[in-house]
Amino acid sequence: MHRILYTLLALTTTLFPAVSMAQSQPSPAAANRHQARDGVIRLYGACGPQNALRNVADAWERSNDLKVRITCGPEPSWSRQAQVDADIIWGTSEQSMTAFLQSFPSFPSKNVEPIYLRPAIIAVKTGNPRHIQKFEDLLQPGIRIVVTEGSGIANTSGTGIWEDIAGRLGKLEDVKRFRSNIVAFSTGSGASFQAFKELDADAWITWPEWAVDNPKVLQAVPISGNRIIWRDLNIALSTSADPQAASFLRFLVSDEAQKLMRSAGYIR
Repeated sequence: MHRILYTLLALTTTLFPAVSMAQSQPSPAAANRHQARDGVIRLYGACGPQNALRNVADAWERSNDLKVRITCGPEPSWSRQAQVDADIIWGTSEQSMTAFLQSFPSFPSKNVEPIYLRPAIIAVKTGNPRHIQKFEDLLQPGIRIVVTEGSGIANTSGTGIWEDIAGRLGKLEDVKRFRSNIVAFSTGSGASFQAFKELDADAWITWPEWAVDNPKVLQAVPISGNRIIWRDLNIALSTSADPQAASFLRFLVSDEAQKLMRSAGYIR
């Protein structure tokens, strides 16, 4: 009898603190309802458009009291904090945003708005030492190419872009020749940029802003019209966002903002 009583007491001591701890730690979604409205407009998303967005935010701040904070990086680096205090998340493609929404219950799909488009480009070394002028040049033997892929483990707008471009004309041989020149399938754009430099690659299929932001390393070569692929920049507003976040989003597509975004390759 005493043995049974001691067992029950031990179980009670073990279980009650666990229950108390669970009740004292609200879910990220619940915390978001209380902390997003903190007088700061907070944006999170993948790196790439952050500098263009920062330029727009600086212009907006000049006539508004609220500050805009922009955080970018691979999703795991900011996801937990964004679940707590994000007002806005941006996606660098539709498939990226769709994946983000799985982690952010306070961002319903109906709140997603595509706001800009930009084309995929060929990024080459500044000075273009291999004289790459068009996509077909990447099909020649000996060209070293980096591509960006999610590889089933990461959320990146670069997933599948190279295949879309290489197969655009319906020629299997183009896909084979391009693939034989790939020296790195990098997980995310940041990793691709590092691989481009470290592997001394000749070309990287990416987005215009990477060449704009890194002119000492990269130079953009446009992809011709019959192969060009566009993906959008989209935003989603939290259901618990700061009231002025919606005002910032309206400014984000204003004439002034469009000029700033256009300098990084984004158009409407």
